[in-house]
Amino acid sequence: MPSDTEKKFRRWQTRTILATMVGYALFYFVRKNFSMAMPGMETDLGISKTSLGIFLTLNGLIYGFSRFVNGIFADRLNARFYMAAGLALCALSNFAFGFGPDVAGWLSGAASGPAFTGALVWFMGVTWLVNGILQGTGFPPCARLLTHWVPPQELATKMSVWNTSHSIGAGLVVILCGYIMGHMGAGEAHAGAWRWCFWIPAGIAFVGAFLLFAGLRDTPSSVGLPELPGTTVKLKQKTERSAGHRAFLREKVFGNPLIWILGVANFFVYIVRFSVLDWGPTLLKQSKGVTMAHAGWMVALFEIAGILGMLASGWATDRWLKGRAHRTCVFCMAGATLCAVAFWRIPPGAPAWVLFAVLCATGFFIYGPQALVGIAAANQATKKAAATANGLTGIFGYLSTAVSGVGFGYVAQHYGWDLAYIVIIALSLVGAGVFALMWRAPAHGYAEVADNQGPNASQQAAGNK
Repeated sequence: MPSDTEKKFRRWQTRTILATMVGYALFYFVRKNFSMAMPGMETDLGISKTSLGIFLTLNGLIYGFSRFVNGIFADRLNARFYMAAGLALCALSNFAFGFGPDVAGWLSGAASGPAFTGALVWFMGVTWLVNGILQGTGFPPCARLLTHWVPPQELATKMSVWNTSHSIGAGLVVILCGYIMGHMGAGEAHAGAWRWCFWIPAGIAFVGAFLLFAGLRDTPSSVGLPELPGTTVKLKQKTERSAGHRAFLREKVFGNPLIWILGVANFFVYIVRFSVLDWGPTLLKQSKGVTMAHAGWMVALFEIAGILGMLASGWATDRWLKGRAHRTCVFCMAGATLCAVAFWRIPPGAPAWVLFAVLCATGFFIYGPQALVGIAAANQATKKAAATANGLTGIFGYLSTAVSGVGFGYVAQHYGWDLAYIVIIALSLVGAGVFALMWRAPAHGYAEVADNQGPNASQQAAGNK
Protein backbone atom coordinates (compact mmCIF):
# COMPACT_ATOMS: atom_id res chain seq x y z
CA MET A 1 0.00 0.00 0.00
CA PRO A 2 1.54 3.41 -1.02
CA SER A 3 2.50 5.76 1.79
CA ASP A 4 -0.22 8.34 1.09
CA THR A 5 -2.85 5.65 0.79
CA GLU A 6 -1.70 4.05 4.03
CA LYS A 7 -1.90 7.37 5.88
CA LYS A 8 -5.42 7.95 4.58
CA PHE A 9 -6.37 4.41 5.56
CA ARG A 10 -5.03 4.87 9.09
CA ARG A 11 -6.96 8.13 9.47
CA TRP A 12 -10.20 6.45 8.43
CA GLN A 13 -9.42 3.43 10.59
CA THR A 14 -8.98 5.65 13.65
CA ARG A 15 -12.10 7.63 12.75
CA THR A 16 -14.13 4.42 12.41
CA ILE A 17 -12.91 3.04 15.73
CA LEU A 18 -13.65 6.30 17.58
CA ALA A 19 -17.06 6.83 15.94
CA THR A 20 -18.23 3.30 16.71
CA MET A 21 -16.90 3.59 20.27
CA VAL A 22 -18.97 6.72 20.89
CA GLY A 23 -21.99 5.22 19.13
CA TYR A 24 -21.92 1.96 21.05
CA ALA A 25 -21.38 3.78 24.35
CA LEU A 26 -24.60 5.68 23.63
CA PHE A 27 -26.50 2.42 23.13
CA TYR A 28 -25.65 1.73 26.78
CA PHE A 29 -27.04 5.13 27.74
CA VAL A 30 -30.45 3.89 26.65
CA ARG A 31 -30.13 0.35 28.03
CA LYS A 32 -28.21 0.31 31.32
CA ASN A 33 -30.05 3.34 32.67
CA PHE A 34 -32.67 0.83 33.80
CA SER A 35 -30.52 -0.56 36.64
CA MET A 36 -30.21 2.85 38.34
CA ALA A 37 -33.92 3.56 37.86
CA MET A 38 -34.98 0.26 39.48
CA PRO A 39 -34.98 1.40 43.14
CA GLY A 40 -37.14 4.40 42.20
CA MET A 41 -39.53 2.24 40.17
CA GLU A 42 -39.77 -0.18 43.10
CA THR A 43 -40.67 2.67 45.48
CA ASP A 44 -42.90 4.79 43.23
CA LEU A 45 -44.67 2.01 41.32
CA GLY A 46 -44.53 -0.84 43.87
CA ILE A 47 -42.72 -3.23 41.53
CA SER A 48 -41.05 -6.21 43.29
CA LYS A 49 -37.48 -7.43 42.74
CA THR A 50 -38.79 -10.53 40.98
CA SER A 51 -40.87 -8.39 38.62
CA LEU A 52 -37.92 -6.11 37.92
CA GLY A 53 -35.89 -9.23 37.23
CA ILE A 54 -38.51 -10.32 34.69
CA PHE A 55 -38.08 -6.97 32.92
CA LEU A 56 -34.31 -7.56 32.80
CA THR A 57 -34.65 -11.14 31.61
CA LEU A 58 -37.18 -10.49 28.85
CA ASN A 59 -35.22 -7.49 27.60
CA GLY A 60 -31.99 -9.48 27.64
CA LEU A 61 -33.46 -12.50 25.86
CA ILE A 62 -35.09 -10.47 23.12
CA TYR A 63 -31.89 -8.44 22.73
CA GLY A 64 -29.79 -11.58 22.36
CA PHE A 65 -31.98 -12.97 19.58
CA SER A 66 -32.25 -9.55 17.98
CA ARG A 67 -28.46 -9.22 17.93
CA PHE A 68 -28.23 -12.59 16.20
CA VAL A 69 -30.82 -11.71 13.53
CA ASN A 70 -29.33 -8.28 13.03
CA GLY A 71 -25.91 -9.90 12.72
CA ILE A 72 -27.07 -11.80 9.64
CA PHE A 73 -28.42 -8.60 8.07
CA ALA A 74 -25.46 -6.44 9.14
CA ASP A 75 -23.00 -8.70 7.30
CA ARG A 76 -24.69 -7.69 4.04
CA LEU A 77 -26.03 -4.15 4.61
CA ASN A 78 -24.52 -0.69 5.06
CA ALA A 79 -23.34 -0.52 8.67
CA ARG A 80 -23.37 3.29 8.75
CA PHE A 81 -27.12 3.56 8.13
CA TYR A 82 -27.89 0.50 10.22
CA MET A 83 -26.21 1.66 13.42
CA ALA A 84 -27.30 5.31 13.32
CA ALA A 85 -30.96 4.49 12.66
CA GLY A 86 -30.97 1.84 15.42
CA LEU A 87 -29.59 4.27 18.01
CA ALA A 88 -32.17 6.93 17.14
CA LEU A 89 -35.03 4.41 17.51
CA CYS A 90 -33.65 3.21 20.88
CA ALA A 91 -33.71 6.81 22.10
CA LEU A 92 -37.35 7.17 21.05
CA SER A 93 -38.31 3.98 22.92
CA ASN A 94 -36.68 5.38 26.09
CA PHE A 95 -38.64 8.61 25.77
CA ALA A 96 -41.82 6.53 25.57
CA PHE A 97 -40.87 4.38 28.58
CA GLY A 98 -40.49 7.44 30.79
CA PHE A 99 -44.05 8.45 29.95
CA GLY A 100 -45.37 5.04 31.06
CA PRO A 101 -47.54 6.23 33.99
CA ASP A 102 -49.08 9.00 31.86
CA VAL A 103 -49.92 6.60 29.02
CA ALA A 104 -51.29 4.06 31.53
CA GLY A 105 -53.54 6.73 33.05
CA TRP A 106 -54.82 7.69 29.61
CA LEU A 107 -55.44 4.05 28.60
CA SER A 108 -57.16 3.07 31.86
CA GLY A 109 -58.90 6.37 32.62
CA ALA A 110 -57.59 6.20 36.20
CA ALA A 111 -54.57 7.35 38.21
CA SER A 112 -54.40 4.21 40.35
CA GLY A 113 -56.04 0.84 40.92
CA PRO A 114 -55.91 -2.52 39.12
CA ALA A 115 -56.83 -1.11 35.70
CA PHE A 116 -54.08 1.50 35.92
CA THR A 117 -51.53 -1.07 37.12
CA GLY A 118 -52.42 -3.48 34.33
CA ALA A 119 -52.12 -0.78 31.67
CA LEU A 120 -48.82 0.40 33.18
CA VAL A 121 -47.23 -3.06 33.20
CA TRP A 122 -48.48 -3.78 29.67
CA PHE A 123 -47.23 -0.50 28.17
CA MET A 124 -43.86 -0.43 29.95
CA GLY A 125 -43.25 -4.12 29.28
CA VAL A 126 -43.93 -3.80 25.56
CA THR A 127 -41.90 -0.60 25.30
CA TRP A 128 -38.87 -2.15 27.00
CA LEU A 129 -39.12 -5.26 24.83
CA VAL A 130 -39.14 -3.01 21.74
CA ASN A 131 -36.03 -1.35 23.10
CA GLY A 132 -34.43 -4.79 23.44
CA ILE A 133 -35.19 -5.53 19.79
CA LEU A 134 -33.75 -2.22 18.65
CA GLN A 135 -30.64 -2.63 20.82
CA GLY A 136 -29.69 -5.52 18.54
CA THR A 137 -28.72 -2.99 15.86
CA GLY A 138 -25.75 -1.81 17.95
CA PHE A 139 -23.00 -4.40 18.03
CA PRO A 140 -23.38 -6.27 14.70
CA PRO A 141 -22.61 -3.22 12.52
CA CYS A 142 -19.56 -2.57 14.73
CA ALA A 143 -18.32 -6.14 14.21
CA ARG A 144 -18.67 -5.67 10.45
CA LEU A 145 -16.94 -2.28 10.46
CA LEU A 146 -14.01 -3.32 12.63
CA THR A 147 -13.22 -6.48 10.66
CA HIS A 148 -13.23 -4.42 7.46
CA TRP A 149 -10.97 -1.71 8.86
CA VAL A 150 -8.63 -3.66 11.19
CA PRO A 151 -6.46 -6.61 10.04
CA PRO A 152 -6.79 -9.81 12.10
CA GLN A 153 -3.24 -9.63 13.50
CA GLU A 154 -4.15 -6.28 15.12
CA LEU A 155 -7.75 -7.06 16.00
CA ALA A 156 -7.26 -8.25 19.61
CA THR A 157 -5.44 -5.08 20.64
CA LYS A 158 -7.58 -2.58 18.72
CA MET A 159 -10.88 -4.27 19.41
CA SER A 160 -9.97 -4.37 23.10
CA VAL A 161 -9.56 -0.61 22.90
CA TRP A 162 -12.90 -0.41 21.09
CA ASN A 163 -14.58 -2.63 23.68
CA THR A 164 -13.97 0.00 26.32
CA SER A 165 -16.93 1.79 24.71
CA HIS A 166 -19.56 -0.17 26.61
CA SER A 167 -17.73 0.30 29.90
CA ILE A 168 -17.45 4.02 29.20
CA GLY A 169 -21.14 4.17 28.30
CA ALA A 170 -22.31 2.08 31.25
CA GLY A 171 -20.01 3.91 33.67
CA LEU A 172 -21.11 7.37 32.56
CA VAL A 173 -24.81 6.53 32.56
CA VAL A 174 -24.78 5.10 36.10
CA ILE A 175 -23.00 8.22 37.34
CA LEU A 176 -25.49 10.43 35.48
CA CYS A 177 -28.49 8.45 36.71
CA GLY A 178 -27.08 8.28 40.23
CA TYR A 179 -27.04 12.08 40.24
CA ILE A 180 -30.58 12.16 38.80
CA MET A 181 -31.91 9.75 41.44
CA GLY A 182 -30.29 11.74 44.25
CA HIS A 183 -31.14 15.29 43.15
CA MET A 184 -34.23 15.30 40.94
CA GLY A 185 -37.87 14.35 41.53
CA ALA A 186 -40.35 15.54 44.12
CA GLY A 187 -39.70 15.72 47.87
CA GLU A 188 -37.07 14.02 50.00
CA ALA A 189 -37.87 10.64 48.41
CA HIS A 190 -37.18 12.12 44.92
CA ALA A 191 -40.43 10.67 43.60
CA GLY A 192 -40.53 10.49 39.81
CA ALA A 193 -36.77 10.92 39.43
CA TRP A 194 -36.59 7.53 37.71
CA ARG A 195 -38.37 9.02 34.65
CA TRP A 196 -35.46 11.37 34.02
CA CYS A 197 -33.12 8.36 34.00
CA PHE A 198 -34.76 7.56 30.66
CA TRP A 199 -35.48 11.01 29.23
CA ILE A 200 -32.06 12.63 29.69
CA PRO A 201 -29.95 9.71 28.33
CA ALA A 202 -32.43 9.38 25.44
CA GLY A 203 -31.89 13.01 24.47
CA ILE A 204 -28.12 12.53 24.47
CA ALA A 205 -28.39 9.34 22.39
CA PHE A 206 -30.70 10.95 19.84
CA VAL A 207 -28.17 13.71 19.14
CA GLY A 208 -25.42 11.08 19.02
CA ALA A 209 -27.25 9.15 16.30
CA PHE A 210 -26.91 12.08 13.90
CA LEU A 211 -23.21 12.48 14.74
CA LEU A 212 -22.71 8.76 14.18
CA PHE A 213 -24.23 8.96 10.71
CA ALA A 214 -21.92 11.86 9.85
CA GLY A 215 -18.78 10.14 11.14
CA LEU A 216 -19.02 6.60 9.73
CA ARG A 217 -18.34 5.03 6.33
CA ASP A 218 -19.08 1.38 5.61
CA THR A 219 -15.91 -0.10 4.05
CA PRO A 220 -12.51 1.12 2.81
CA SER A 221 -13.71 0.87 -0.81
CA SER A 222 -16.58 3.28 -0.03
CA VAL A 223 -13.99 6.07 0.42
CA GLY A 224 -11.78 5.00 -2.47
CA LEU A 225 -9.35 2.88 -0.42
CA PRO A 226 -8.29 -0.72 -1.07
CA GLU A 227 -9.68 -3.48 1.10
CA LEU A 228 -7.36 -5.00 3.69
CA PRO A 229 -4.75 -7.35 2.17
CA GLY A 230 -4.58 -10.95 3.32
CA THR A 231 -8.14 -11.19 4.63
CA THR A 232 -10.14 -11.34 1.43
CA VAL A 233 -11.87 -14.70 1.32
CA LYS A 234 -11.98 -15.67 -2.36
CA LEU A 235 -14.70 -18.21 -2.90
CA LYS A 236 -16.12 -19.61 -6.12
CA GLN A 237 -18.41 -17.29 -7.99
CA LYS A 238 -21.54 -19.09 -6.84
CA THR A 239 -20.75 -18.22 -3.22
CA GLU A 240 -21.51 -14.62 -3.99
CA ARG A 241 -25.12 -15.65 -4.36
CA SER A 242 -27.36 -16.20 -1.37
CA ALA A 243 -27.03 -19.99 -1.43
CA GLY A 244 -23.25 -19.73 -1.35
CA HIS A 245 -23.33 -17.26 1.50
CA ARG A 246 -25.56 -19.60 3.51
CA ALA A 247 -23.11 -22.45 2.84
CA PHE A 248 -20.26 -20.30 4.11
CA LEU A 249 -22.21 -19.48 7.28
CA ARG A 250 -22.92 -23.16 7.85
CA GLU A 251 -19.22 -23.96 7.61
CA LYS A 252 -17.68 -21.08 9.54
CA VAL A 253 -20.44 -20.32 12.07
CA PHE A 254 -23.23 -22.87 12.59
CA GLY A 255 -21.08 -25.91 11.87
CA ASN A 256 -18.01 -24.60 13.68
CA PRO A 257 -17.65 -26.20 17.15
CA LEU A 258 -15.34 -23.41 18.28
CA ILE A 259 -18.08 -20.80 17.80
CA TRP A 260 -20.48 -22.92 19.88
CA ILE A 261 -17.91 -23.29 22.67
CA LEU A 262 -17.39 -19.53 22.66
CA GLY A 263 -21.16 -19.07 22.85
CA VAL A 264 -21.57 -21.34 25.87
CA ALA A 265 -18.62 -19.69 27.60
CA ASN A 266 -20.15 -16.29 26.88
CA PHE A 267 -23.26 -17.39 28.77
CA PHE A 268 -21.24 -17.66 31.98
CA VAL A 269 -19.26 -14.47 31.35
CA TYR A 270 -22.45 -12.45 31.02
CA ILE A 271 -24.00 -13.94 34.17
CA VAL A 272 -21.18 -12.49 36.26
CA ARG A 273 -21.10 -9.22 34.35
CA PHE A 274 -24.84 -8.54 34.42
CA SER A 275 -25.25 -9.63 38.02
CA VAL A 276 -23.01 -6.72 39.00
CA LEU A 277 -24.14 -4.25 36.35
CA ASP A 278 -27.90 -4.79 36.68
CA TRP A 279 -28.16 -5.55 40.39
CA GLY A 280 -25.09 -3.67 41.61
CA PRO A 281 -26.83 -0.57 43.01
CA THR A 282 -29.52 -2.63 44.79
CA LEU A 283 -27.04 -5.28 45.95
CA LEU A 284 -24.57 -2.73 47.35
CA LYS A 285 -27.31 -0.87 49.18
CA GLN A 286 -29.05 -3.89 50.69
CA SER A 287 -26.23 -6.39 51.29
CA LYS A 288 -23.30 -4.05 52.02
CA GLY A 289 -25.02 -0.93 53.41
CA VAL A 290 -23.80 1.45 50.68
CA THR A 291 -25.79 4.61 49.85
CA MET A 292 -27.25 4.99 46.34
CA ALA A 293 -24.90 7.86 45.51
CA HIS A 294 -21.84 5.78 46.42
CA ALA A 295 -23.31 2.69 44.75
CA GLY A 296 -23.50 4.55 41.42
CA TRP A 297 -19.84 5.49 41.65
CA MET A 298 -18.84 1.96 42.66
CA VAL A 299 -20.58 0.43 39.65
CA ALA A 300 -18.94 3.09 37.47
CA LEU A 301 -15.53 2.15 38.88
CA PHE A 302 -16.33 -1.50 38.15
CA GLU A 303 -16.71 -0.40 34.52
CA ILE A 304 -13.55 1.72 34.58
CA ALA A 305 -11.55 -1.21 35.94
CA GLY A 306 -13.12 -3.25 33.15
CA ILE A 307 -11.60 -0.86 30.62
CA LEU A 308 -8.15 -1.57 32.04
CA GLY A 309 -8.92 -5.29 31.98
CA MET A 310 -9.95 -5.21 28.33
CA LEU A 311 -6.85 -3.28 27.30
CA ALA A 312 -4.57 -5.56 29.30
CA SER A 313 -6.18 -8.77 28.02
CA GLY A 314 -6.05 -7.62 24.40
CA TRP A 315 -2.41 -6.59 24.70
CA ALA A 316 -1.48 -9.85 26.46
CA THR A 317 -3.30 -11.88 23.80
CA ASP A 318 -1.33 -10.33 20.94
CA ARG A 319 1.95 -10.04 22.86
CA TRP A 320 2.23 -13.41 24.58
CA LEU A 321 -0.48 -15.75 23.35
CA LYS A 322 -0.14 -15.12 19.58
CA GLY A 323 -3.74 -14.03 19.15
CA ARG A 324 -5.28 -16.98 21.02
CA ALA A 325 -7.87 -14.96 22.89
CA HIS A 326 -9.56 -18.06 24.32
CA ARG A 327 -6.48 -18.85 26.40
CA THR A 328 -6.50 -15.39 27.95
CA CYS A 329 -10.16 -15.95 28.87
CA VAL A 330 -9.31 -19.02 30.98
CA PHE A 331 -7.01 -16.99 33.22
CA CYS A 332 -9.44 -14.05 33.41
CA MET A 333 -12.41 -16.20 34.46
CA ALA A 334 -10.33 -17.86 37.18
CA GLY A 335 -9.42 -14.40 38.50
CA ALA A 336 -13.06 -13.27 38.41
CA THR A 337 -14.09 -16.31 40.43
CA LEU A 338 -11.57 -15.53 43.17
CA CYS A 339 -12.73 -11.91 43.29
CA ALA A 340 -16.38 -12.96 43.56
CA VAL A 341 -15.49 -15.13 46.58
CA ALA A 342 -13.63 -12.23 48.20
CA PHE A 343 -16.53 -9.80 47.60
CA TRP A 344 -19.02 -12.24 49.12
CA ARG A 345 -16.98 -12.53 52.32
CA ILE A 346 -16.69 -8.76 52.90
CA PRO A 347 -19.00 -7.99 55.85
CA PRO A 348 -21.55 -5.14 55.81
CA GLY A 349 -20.06 -1.92 57.17
CA ALA A 350 -16.54 -2.77 55.92
CA PRO A 351 -14.37 0.20 54.85
CA ALA A 352 -15.47 1.57 51.51
CA TRP A 353 -12.00 1.19 49.99
CA VAL A 354 -12.19 -2.60 50.47
CA LEU A 355 -15.43 -2.79 48.49
CA PHE A 356 -13.99 -0.48 45.83
CA ALA A 357 -10.82 -2.55 45.49
CA VAL A 358 -12.49 -5.96 45.21
CA LEU A 359 -15.25 -4.72 42.90
CA CYS A 360 -12.67 -3.08 40.64
CA ALA A 361 -10.63 -6.29 40.54
CA THR A 362 -13.76 -8.21 39.54
CA GLY A 363 -14.41 -5.76 36.71
CA PHE A 364 -10.78 -6.01 35.57
CA PHE A 365 -11.01 -9.77 35.17
CA ILE A 366 -14.56 -10.22 33.83
CA TYR A 367 -14.28 -7.63 31.08
CA GLY A 368 -11.29 -9.38 29.53
CA PRO A 369 -13.42 -12.35 28.36
CA GLN A 370 -16.35 -10.03 27.60
CA ALA A 371 -14.19 -8.28 25.01
CA LEU A 372 -12.21 -11.27 23.78
CA VAL A 373 -15.19 -13.52 22.98
CA GLY A 374 -16.21 -11.10 20.22
CA ILE A 375 -12.65 -10.94 18.92
CA ALA A 376 -12.24 -14.71 18.94
CA ALA A 377 -15.60 -15.23 17.21
CA ALA A 378 -14.77 -12.67 14.51
CA ASN A 379 -11.40 -14.24 13.84
CA GLN A 380 -12.66 -17.83 13.80
CA ALA A 381 -15.54 -17.00 11.42
CA THR A 382 -13.45 -14.55 9.28
CA LYS A 383 -14.65 -11.09 8.36
CA LYS A 384 -17.21 -12.46 5.89
CA ALA A 385 -19.26 -13.89 8.78
CA ALA A 386 -17.99 -11.87 11.76
CA ALA A 387 -21.32 -10.20 12.56
CA THR A 388 -23.24 -13.50 12.29
CA ALA A 389 -20.76 -15.29 14.58
CA ASN A 390 -21.00 -12.49 17.13
CA GLY A 391 -24.76 -12.60 16.86
CA LEU A 392 -24.76 -16.29 17.71
CA THR A 393 -22.41 -15.92 20.68
CA GLY A 394 -24.49 -12.92 21.73
CA ILE A 395 -27.60 -15.10 21.98
CA PHE A 396 -25.84 -17.20 24.60
CA GLY A 397 -24.65 -14.07 26.39
CA TYR A 398 -28.15 -12.68 26.71
CA LEU A 399 -29.72 -16.03 27.53
CA SER A 400 -27.76 -15.52 30.75
CA THR A 401 -30.32 -12.92 31.81
CA ALA A 402 -32.60 -15.82 32.74
CA VAL A 403 -30.10 -16.34 35.58
CA SER A 404 -28.78 -12.81 36.20
CA GLY A 405 -32.22 -11.21 35.82
CA VAL A 406 -35.27 -12.98 37.18
CA GLY A 407 -33.22 -15.86 38.64
CA PHE A 408 -30.94 -13.58 40.65
CA GLY A 409 -33.87 -11.40 41.74
CA TYR A 410 -35.92 -14.42 42.86
CA VAL A 411 -33.05 -15.97 44.83
CA ALA A 412 -32.18 -12.67 46.51
CA GLN A 413 -35.82 -11.97 47.42
CA HIS A 414 -36.66 -15.43 48.76
CA TYR A 415 -33.32 -16.90 49.98
CA GLY A 416 -31.10 -13.90 50.63
CA TRP A 417 -28.00 -12.44 49.07
CA ASP A 418 -25.62 -15.15 50.37
CA LEU A 419 -27.09 -17.88 48.17
CA ALA A 420 -27.14 -15.50 45.21
CA TYR A 421 -23.39 -14.92 45.68
CA ILE A 422 -22.69 -18.67 45.84
CA VAL A 423 -24.58 -19.29 42.58
CA ILE A 424 -22.57 -16.61 40.77
CA ILE A 425 -19.26 -17.96 42.10
CA ALA A 426 -20.06 -21.50 40.94
CA LEU A 427 -21.14 -20.39 37.46
CA SER A 428 -18.03 -18.24 37.06
CA LEU A 429 -15.86 -21.28 37.75
CA VAL A 430 -17.78 -23.33 35.20
CA GLY A 431 -17.15 -20.59 32.63
CA ALA A 432 -13.38 -20.93 33.07
CA GLY A 433 -13.71 -24.66 32.38
CA VAL A 434 -15.69 -24.10 29.18
CA PHE A 435 -13.05 -21.74 27.79
CA ALA A 436 -10.41 -24.36 28.58
CA LEU A 437 -12.11 -26.78 26.15
CA MET A 438 -10.70 -24.84 23.18
CA TRP A 439 -7.22 -24.35 24.60
CA ARG A 440 -5.55 -25.96 21.54
CA ALA A 441 -7.64 -24.08 18.95
CA PRO A 442 -5.84 -21.83 16.40
CA ALA A 443 -5.97 -18.06 16.65
CA HIS A 444 -8.18 -17.57 13.57
CA GLY A 445 -9.89 -19.33 10.66
CA TYR A 446 -8.36 -17.50 7.68
CA ALA A 447 -5.68 -20.12 7.07
CA GLU A 448 -8.27 -22.91 7.03
CA VAL A 449 -10.35 -21.09 4.42
CA ALA A 450 -7.23 -20.43 2.35
CA ASP A 451 -6.21 -24.10 2.51
CA ASN A 452 -9.59 -25.05 1.06
CA GLN A 453 -8.97 -22.72 -1.88
CA GLY A 454 -5.54 -23.84 -2.96
CA PRO A 455 -1.83 -23.08 -2.41
CA ASN A 456 -1.91 -19.46 -3.65
CA ALA A 457 -4.58 -18.50 -1.17
CA SER A 458 -2.69 -20.35 1.57
CA GLN A 459 0.39 -18.23 0.92
CA GLN A 460 -1.74 -15.07 1.06
CA ALA A 461 -3.21 -16.05 4.43
CA ALA A 462 0.19 -16.99 5.90
CA GLY A 463 0.78 -13.36 6.84
CA ASN A 464 -2.12 -13.53 9.26
CA LYS A 465 -0.52 -16.21 11.44
